[in-house]
This record gives sequence, C-alpha cells and structure tokens, in this order.
Amino acid sequence: MKHPSLALLLALNALSVAPCHAGLPHGVAAGETTPTSVLLWTRSDTSGLVRFELALDPAFAQIVASQSATVIEVDRPVKVTLSGLSQATQYWYRASDETGSQATGTFRTPCTSGRAGFRMGVSGDWRGELTPLPSIRNAAPRDLDMFMCLGDTVYADVSSPAVPAPQASSIAEFRAKHGENLSERFGLNVLRELRQSTSVCAMIDDHEGTNDFAGAAPAGSDPRFGPSANAFLNGTDLYRNGLQAFQEYHPISERVWSGTGDARMDGQPDLYRTRRFGDDAQFFLVDARSFRDQPLPPADPANTATWPGYIASTYTPGRTMLGQAQFNRLAADLLSAEMSGVTWKFVMVSQPTQLFGVLQASDRFEGYALERANLLGFIKQQGIRNVVFVAADVHGTMVNNLTFPGGPGGAHVDSGAWEISTGSGAYAPPFGPTVAGIAAGLGLPGTIPLSVYLSLPPATQEAYIAGLINAQVVPLGYSALGLADSGIAFSQQVGGPTVTNNFSWTEFDVDALTQRLTVTTWGIPWYDANTLLAAPALITALQPGVLQRFTVEPKVATCPGDIDRSGSVDAGDIAAMLLCWGDAEPLADLDASGSVDSADLALLLMLFGDCP
Repeated sequence: MKHPSLALLLALNALSVAPCHAGLPHGVAAGETTPTSVLLWTRSDTSGLVRFELALDPAFAQIVASQSATVIEVDRPVKVTLSGLSQATQYWYRASDETGSQATGTFRTPCTSGRAGFRMGVSGDWRGELTPLPSIRNAAPRDLDMFMCLGDTVYADVSSPAVPAPQASSIAEFRAKHGENLSERFGLNVLRELRQSTSVCAMIDDHEGTNDFAGAAPAGSDPRFGPSANAFLNGTDLYRNGLQAFQEYHPISERVWSGTGDARMDGQPDLYRTRRFGDDAQFFLVDARSFRDQPLPPADPANTATWPGYIASTYTPGRTMLGQAQFNRLAADLLSAEMSGVTWKFVMVSQPTQLFGVLQASDRFEGYALERANLLGFIKQQGIRNVVFVAADVHGTMVNNLTFPGGPGGAHVDSGAWEISTGSGAYAPPFGPTVAGIAAGLGLPGTIPLSVYLSLPPATQEAYIAGLINAQVVPLGYSALGLADSGIAFSQQVGGPTVTNNFSWTEFDVDALTQRLTVTTWGIPWYDANTLLAAPALITALQPGVLQRFTVEPKVATCPGDIDRSGSVDAGDIAAMLLCWGDAEPLADLDASGSVDSADLALLLMLFGDCP
C-alpha cells in the first residue's frame, strides 16, 4: 500500500498556504494526465494573460515548461496543454494572472508499464448549498494518483446561493453553479484544495443539465428542454449550455464524436476517457447520459404482478444507454487492457450497473437491461479479469456482484465483475433516509416509519436498508447485496456492504507487490442546509473517518512462488519475499506457517525458473 512520502506531505503543506488571491478564486487544476503530457486549468477574474509554469520542485527552481493563455470572459476558465513530460514523475505547476495573483498545484504522471501501485479517489453528487464539502477534506493528503468526480458535479436544477432559481438556463448561470462549488465558504474551500493536490477527471450525470434527462430522447419529449430544431434533446440550448459550462470548469479537453454514423452522437461532446497507470490499473470513463434512449415508463414497485412485464421491456432490442459507438470503444479498450497485462480495470459509470429491483430502475443501467447484459456477457466471454464498476448518483455506497441472464428469461449468471457505488460528497438526505421514506410511503412489507428509522443506531439502519433492497432483488433471482456469494476473494475489515447514511468518498488502492485492491469509504454524518447555516463551525470541523473497508484479491494466472505475479519465478520474487520477511503475507508464505521466513526462501529457490 502506498503512503505519502515526507517530501510530498511537505509539498502539499506548502500548497495549502501558497497565495491564492481573489484574482484566481478557484485555484488551479490538472487533468488529461498521460506519461508525457498534462492539461492545466485556472480561472482569473481579470482579463489579460495567464501564465502557467511547470516545475520539478515546489520552489520552482527547475521550471521545465511554460505557456500562456488569454482571459477574454472573466467567468470562463482558461486551459493549456503541456507536453514533453517524463513518466512516473511528480510535477508542480502554478498560474499567475495580470494582477500578480498566483495559485499552485501538483500532480504525478503515470508510468507506461510495470507495477508502482495505484491510488484513486472517487465521489460525486455535491450541492452548492451544502458546500464546503468537509466529507472529502482528507482526500488531498492521501497521495492520490487521481481523483474522479463522477457526475452531478453541480445541481443546475436546484436553487442555491449562487443561482437562486429552480433551474439554471443561461451559460452564465451554469458557470455560476460550477464556480459556487469551487468557492470558499465558511473559511474552507475543500474542492479547490483537492483539485490542486492531484490529477482530476470528471463526468456528467443528469444534474449538470436537469434531472433524469435522456440525451437521445426525441426533442419535444421533455418540455423542460423547450423547442429545438435538433431531433434530440442533446441538441437543445439547455443541454448545450450545461455541457459547455461543465467542460469549461473541469481540466478536460473538448472533443466531439465523429464518423459514428449515429445522428445522436456525431458532432456531440465526446466525454469518454480511458487512462492506464502502468500494469496496476486502467480506468474507463463513460458518458451514460448524453446518448441514452428515452426511459421506459416506470414500474409499480408495490404491485409485483407488473414486474415481469416491465423487466421484459428492459430487454427490448436496440435500446441503448451508451450509444453503440461508445459501447464498442469501451469493449475494445477493456479487451486491450486485459491482453496488455493490466490487473485492475475500473469502469466509471455515473449510474449503478448493479441490480436494485424495479423501483426507479428506468434511470439506471437496469432499465437498459439488454445492453447491460451484452456488456457483462462480453466481459465474461472474453475472460476479462478484475473488472470493477464504480458508480455514483444514488447518494450511498453499495457493493454487489454483477450478474446477467444466461439467455432470454433465463437465470442470472456471474459476470466475474462487481460494483461499488460511491456516496455523495453532499446530498441531503442520502440514500438511507430517502429509501426508508419511500418504502414507508409505499407501505412495503416490513417497513417502519421514517422517524423510527432515523432513531436507530447506524449499524441497524444499514441492516434495515440492506434488507429492503434484498427484498426487492432476491425474489427476482438477483444477487443479495455484498460479495459473499460471488466467488470473488474478498475480506471485510470495517463495516458491511452498505454505507447509506453519510456524506462520503471512496478510495481504491492497488498494492504494487501483491496487486491486492483495498477499498475504503471515508465519510462524515450527513447534514442538511438548515443545519449547516445554523452551526457552520460544527459542520466545517467534521473530519472524515473510515466507514467501510475491504480487500479484494486479483484473479491472476499464477504459480507457487510467483510472488510478484510476473508469470515466472525469478529474482523479482526473491526481492518481493525479502520485503515481506517476518510478515504473514499469503503469497510469500509458501509453507503456510503464518510467517515469511527461511523455510519459505528455501521453497522459493526450489521453484526458481519454474511456472507450471
């Protein structure tokens, strides 16, 4: 497991106190980071030149690149791309504007191959009136290789201090929404500090536009988007303004789809991204909102007689959530990662892929079940190992195996993949109270009043929510929450399969030696806007704690003695064993004595050069 070095901690401390004047109110950010290039971002409130400088040290004694950009609109950020970087290198960068205002950040380039370990943070779903996001305040010091903002990075359809209107519509209003989350409040600016500490990447969900929209639905099918000459909702002014502001306020390059032959996609923003971090990990970030077909009419969760017909309709051929071109790109990239020896593949999708039952299923991958089954079937058929789907949107953390039907109407089978949804950075109320209230309102069997639920101890609340979900999915032949029956080798250290009553973020840590994945959910108690305004000092003082932690062993083709999982027993395994000396590391404890010692070294030497 990686730990922050003393030098990096000192550098982060320097960044936290570096001048970040009002002229650059949202600090700086880095994204699109490859082994040889990076995109740098800032926003100045003064017209004129902004100069970016890149260095190998936090004191900027070794500046290796620089470039300037011109601020024309003060509410529109500027970006530059710098190339010629070295892989696996820590860089520092700064931006300076015409007033002398300056902001500084750091990032690390990924390696092209080999195992160096990998650590990623993920969260999403934060509302402007609930900032400054103390739930993620400990992410910046965690020495992350990257942080993923996984959808609902603003709530453009919810009133907030920056835009006190029920729906942002103009480009200025959308920009104000994004700026709100990056602004200081009650003496804190957590999101700005996080973005300055590592590379970031981002994806939209619905609230960057408006709730539960489907980009490829016919224009006119959703009155919230107004009239349009374009055939689809993703051609309306509301969508275009929302997407423009999203791309402006994140360190991402602006690309478009072309040559797909699909009128829903060609010429539209291309937000799909993939990035490899050596042989440890690769992420695949998909846009599950812009090209989805119009959702199905919702099922009645209280009337089980309607469930079979609704589920059958989700398997209608041709219905898509991703668009065929994006589906094909994802499938090809997953297969390429497997063939090139990448251990962990993280599919980042803004809505859950796991099955929760018919309640509100039309807005999830569950409502596009045939495409979901095709994707999971491809993963299984191609033998793509160690695939983890990471979702947001539901404002709670839930872990589950991913199954799909073996044929039309058939029993579900394991795909070999699994999913974790990450909780919200700040959305009130979170999943637990929301679902408890809905269940009580529907009068579902075994439910309790919301007031009773809120009075329960945290562990009892989680057990109750898990029970409600399992009561919906198990009768349909789906997996109960958790990985207990998945065949996936995991070990739970803290908590259980759900964290649904907190604001939180999720950390994924791949060990360089064993490739073991440790998943940790960090969080704080949830609060609402009234509580924050009544006692801001109490809320901003909250410190995230560990709410859930488990480890997952990678599926790899190994043999005894191949400790570093290189495919053969060689000098690298001796070095790996010595690093584990005296510990209880199972891969190196060849005689299963409970400790790595000379007996294990003797066995390793007997296996040297062999890998049956």
